[in-house]
Amino acid sequence: MTPMCSNYDAVTSTERLRLHYGVELPPGVNLRTDVWPTYQAPFVRRHPHADVGDDAVPAREAMVGLFGLVPHWAGEVAFGRRTYNARSETVAEKPSFRDAWRNGQHCIVPVERIYEPDWRSGSAVPTRIQRKDGLPMGIAGLWASNRKATGEELLSFTMLTVNADDHELFKHFHKPQDEKRMVVILHEHQYDEWLSAPPEKSKEFMRQYPAHLLISTPDPDRGKRKR
Repeated sequence: MTPMCSNYDAVTSTERLRLHYGVELPPGVNLRTDVWPTYQAPFVRRHPHADVGDDAVPAREAMVGLFGLVPHWAGEVAFGRRTYNARSETVAEKPSFRDAWRNGQHCIVPVERIYEPDWRSGSAVPTRIQRKDGLPMGIAGLWASNRKATGEELLSFTMLTVNADDHELFKHFHKPQDEKRMVVILHEHQYDEWLSAPPEKSKEFMRQYPAHLLISTPDPDRGKRKR
C-alpha cells in the first residue's frame, strides 16, 4: 500500500468550523491542531436525527474521533495506525472499511493543510498543501463506532484517496517508483450530498480536486517537530 496523508493540520477554530462546515464541537473539547494517526481530531457527519423535520436539529454535527478507522470488530486502538487512508478502488471490499462504506457512514474531515513528502530533489522534503484561496478543505471520509477496543464507544475516521499519477500537483509527492495518490477533497456544494449519499452513489464523489485551486509550499522543518 502506498502511504498517503498521515499528517495534517485540523480545523479546530470554533469560528471556522461554524462558518465553513456549519458545526460546533462538543463543549469542553480541546484539540491540538497537528494530527497524526490515532490522534484525536474533529470530523463532520450527518446528524442522526436530520430527517425528523425539526428545524432545531442541524443537518450536520461535529464529532471527535481517532484519525485511523477502528472497525467495530477490532480489539485494539492501535489498529488505526494503518487505516488512516482508504483506497476508493478497494474500499468496498477491504474488511477494515467495507462495513462503513456499505452502511454509508460518510464524514467530512475539516483540514487546514495536509503534508506530503516531495522527492523530486532525491530526498523527502515535507511539503504543505492547502487551498489557494485560504479556505479550509473538506476531505471525504468514513467513520466508525467501536466498543470492543476500550469497553466504551470509540469513534474513528479515515480519509478516502484516489489515484493521482496524472494530477499536476500530487504526482510530485512520494517516491518516484510509488503510485501517486491524493485525498478526495470535496467542493463545498458537495458536502451535504456526500454526507447523505447512498452506497451506490458514493463512487461518484471519488474524483481528483483541480490542481489550480491548490498551492504547495516546502516546509522542511515539519518532520523535525515533536509528535
